Amino acid sequence: MVKVGIVGGTGYTGVELLRLLAGHPEVVVTVITSRAEAGRPVSDLYPNLRGHFDIPFSEPSLETLSACDLVFFATPNGTAMKLVPELLERGCRVVDLAADFRIKEIPLWEQWYGMTHSCPELVAEAVYGLPEINREAIRSARLVANPGCYPTATTLGFLPLIEAGVVRFSGLVADCKSGVSGAGRGASVGLLMGEVGESFKAYGVPGHRHMPEIRQNLSTVAAQDVELTFVAHLLPMVRGIHSTLYATLTADTDLQALYESRFRDEPFVDVLPPGSHPETRSVRGANHCRIAVHRPQGGDTVVVLSVIDNLVKGAAGQAVQNMNIMLGLEETQGLQAVALLP
Repeated sequence: MVKVGIVGGTGYTGVELLRLLAGHPEVVVTVITSRAEAGRPVSDLYPNLRGHFDIPFSEPSLETLSACDLVFFATPNGTAMKLVPELLERGCRVVDLAADFRIKEIPLWEQWYGMTHSCPELVAEAVYGLPEINREAIRSARLVANPGCYPTATTLGFLPLIEAGVVRFSGLVADCKSGVSGAGRGASVGLLMGEVGESFKAYGVPGHRHMPEIRQNLSTVAAQDVELTFVAHLLPMVRGIHSTLYATLTADTDLQALYESRFRDEPFVDVLPPGSHPETRSVRGANHCRIAVHRPQGGDTVVVLSVIDNLVKGAAGQAVQNMNIMLGLEETQGLQAVALLP
């Protein structure tokens, strides 16, 4: 059995990791850390895990964590970079679910995240953990930067168009909506049900920290700078991301065939039949991205609809997918649950 540790087990991504790993046939979770909840049984905080984890939360310890084969960091931005160097030195592999290692340009990361990076030398080594692009690099990686939720839905949606070079690399638009769990478990007046219920709003329009991550992804695929307008919205629901993506075609192409060909062998990307409109509920609790591609009125604008569960394919599920690849396990292990309906 593979020994796994989770740093930051009390947040939404932490408990989602635990939910998925509880059903993983090759993994045993040996340590779950939380400074605030140290000593408290995991099932006391999350009763859905009763009978699956009989260990308590513990203080982060380099000794106990380094005894693991792999450690997940489900922590706020800026936490993993303080512990990762020593864990790597001790032979432990790491998947960071926060943003510490996602953006390669250090000054740009520091600008958007408002802190000084403590181990910039590891950023170049870290592999960006989107398997649909970097699967082979992930296999041998010591350190994987798990993608953000908006970047996952948006990058996968644009990917076939950018790879094929059939759209303009300027004027791309990502109009994205997320449930409130994307903001984390911390208490906030703005995220109370009385504040978000029966309402809908955009946020971060002047600049959202996921924008440079998306631009980095698309520019890497295009091998040139890509111009993108990204607008995020908050939906009055718990889970789910819906990305509506717009691009201008530069070549006449069979879009349906392009998408089906690109993702044919991807276990967690589902290209829907022509004319489809994917729903966020179709991926709730599952590690899937469902995509539909449209060309309204046969014009030169392509519209891509991409949906994921922000806590699964947008966070914990993708992290488990990366772990499976890193450790030579079957990529779909622990991730075969069907989405929850209704």
